[in-house]
Amino acid sequence: MSLRPVRPRRSALYMPGSNARALEKGKTLPADALILDLEDSVAPDAKETARTQVAAAVKAGGYGKREIMIRVNPLASPWGHDDITAASRSGADAILLPKVEGPGVVRQVLGIMDVNGAPESMLVWCMLETPLGVLHAERIAGASPRLGGFVMGTSDLAKDLHASHTPARLPMLASLNLCLLAARAFGIGIIDGVHLDLKDAQGFAQACRQGVELGFDGKTLIHPSQIEPANEAFSPPPEEIDFSRRIIEAHEAAEAEGKGVVVVDGRLIENLHVENAHRVLALAGAIDDLESAAA
Repeated sequence: MSLRPVRPRRSALYMPGSNARALEKGKTLPADALILDLEDSVAPDAKETARTQVAAAVKAGGYGKREIMIRVNPLASPWGHDDITAASRSGADAILLPKVEGPGVVRQVLGIMDVNGAPESMLVWCMLETPLGVLHAERIAGASPRLGGFVMGTSDLAKDLHASHTPARLPMLASLNLCLLAARAFGIGIIDGVHLDLKDAQGFAQACRQGVELGFDGKTLIHPSQIEPANEAFSPPPEEIDFSRRIIEAHEAAEAEGKGVVVVDGRLIENLHVENAHRVLALAGAIDDLESAAA
């Protein structure tokens, strides 16, 4: 399991790397993470310009404590190797690889990163957006200790599955759960896919609630208007934070008195509840730190 510090990833906003104004605006948005995109949102004739702009913007800084990921083009594409080289030297927190279908490409990319001086702290994240990628989620999750997590590419996955986009996302649940199982087994992060209908605020809220219930860390977004609803949905509610504190206090008091049984609000508390309480408080504290730094 990963021993990395808890980091909020409630909202991860895609930003086109070819749009210099968007890259600048990202410095002011309350997103936990920004995914600076060199792939799908960038036309072929703008790929090199986008790469240069993104690398320069990240090097220049100004993004505060937001997590910065650069989504590169596939390694097999004409732009992939140069994207990874530039991202490795940029100072970003992570490189996000599209359409990963096995562990081999993760190791290849890490080799390119090492040659180009990427720091050990720079992670690789993988998009799981094809049937083969989902079926190989466990192998991908265990590819390297420097794997940061998964980002679900539900639009591409639905296309490949010939599945419908439904409010309850029933056609996607098997895939989402397989990837969640793999991520949690290896202690890495996992961020849910996008909600494409910007006019459907109710549907977006429902998708966020479902993501929280399934166990995702947050949601990928396509517009700044989705940031605050996602942040609210994936933040621990005040009552959960309060209950977590009381669980920890009661457990510590019971241990000090040599008692083996702890009851809080009529509920029997076991070690698993104490572990989860520590996770909730660590996440709440990390959210407070991030929001205080952005204020």
